[in-house]
Amino acid sequence: MRVEDLLVYGKSECHSDLAKMLLAELLELNPLELLNHLNDVVSEEKSNLYKKECQAIREGKPIQYVIGNVNFYGETFYVNENVLIPRFETEELVENTVTYINKFFTEPVDIIDLGCGSGVIGLTLEKKVSTKSVDLIDISPKALAVTYKNCVKLSSTANLINSDMFEKVDKKYDVIISNPPYIKTNEEIEDIVKDNEPHLALYAGEDGLDCYKKILENIESHMKERCLVAFEIGYEQANDIIELVNKHLSNVKTEVKKDLSGKDRMIFIFKNLE
Repeated sequence: MRVEDLLVYGKSECHSDLAKMLLAELLELNPLELLNHLNDVVSEEKSNLYKKECQAIREGKPIQYVIGNVNFYGETFYVNENVLIPRFETEELVENTVTYINKFFTEPVDIIDLGCGSGVIGLTLEKKVSTKSVDLIDISPKALAVTYKNCVKLSSTANLINSDMFEKVDKKYDVIISNPPYIKTNEEIEDIVKDNEPHLALYAGEDGLDCYKKILENIESHMKERCLVAFEIGYEQANDIIELVNKHLSNVKTEVKKDLSGKDRMIFIFKNLE
C-alpha cells in the first residue's frame, strides 16, 4: 500500500494526529515529512503492522505502549505495559531537582530513585548533573527489565536493585527522589489509565499514602548529613505528607511546589542545605 492509502485507513480507525504519529514512527520519519512521501509504497509487513497498531489505538491502548517509546526531558525512553507512561509533571519534578542539586552540591552526588519504573527520573538526573552513583529501585522485576533496556540505550552506569523501597538498600544518599504510586484504592481515574497501566505503580492504599509512609519510616538512615529529598505527590496530599515528614524527621525544611497547572505536585525536603 502507499503512504496515502495507509493514512486514509489510519484516520478511519483513530484520530488523524495519532494515525500520522503511528505511521511516521513506523517509517522513521517526522510526521510533517509524510506529505512528501504520499506515493511511496510501504511493504506488506509494515502495512499490516500499521493496521494492527491503529486497531490497538481504536481499542483504547495508549499510543506510547503501541509505539513502545516516549519522549521525556529530550530523550526517548522505551516503555511497555509493565511501567507507567511518564507524565509532564514528572519532568517538572526532575527540572526542579536538577536546579536544587546544582544549587546545593558542588561535588558529584549519590542518587537513589525509589520506584523507578522505566528509569526516566534517575537516568535523566544521571545525564543532567554530576553523579557519583545512581541506584534505580523497583519492586517489579518486569519494570526493571524495562529500566535495563533504557540503561543500555543511554549507556548508563546506574545500578538496578529489585527491592521494596529501601528494603534491600544499605547506602546513604545525597539525593533521594521518588514518584511513587499515590492514587487511592477507590479513586476514579481515566479508563485509558486504569485499563492499561500497571496497578502496582498506580494505587497506594485507601489514602494513597502507603508508599510515602514506607519511604519516610526508613528514610533517615539513608540520608547523608546534607541531603535533598524530592517527591512527586497527588495534588491533595501535601498536608498529609508534610505531617509524615514531621513525624519521622526533625531539623529539616520542607517546600511544596505547584505544577504548571497550579496544583500542588512536588514536595522537597532539605537537610542541612542552605
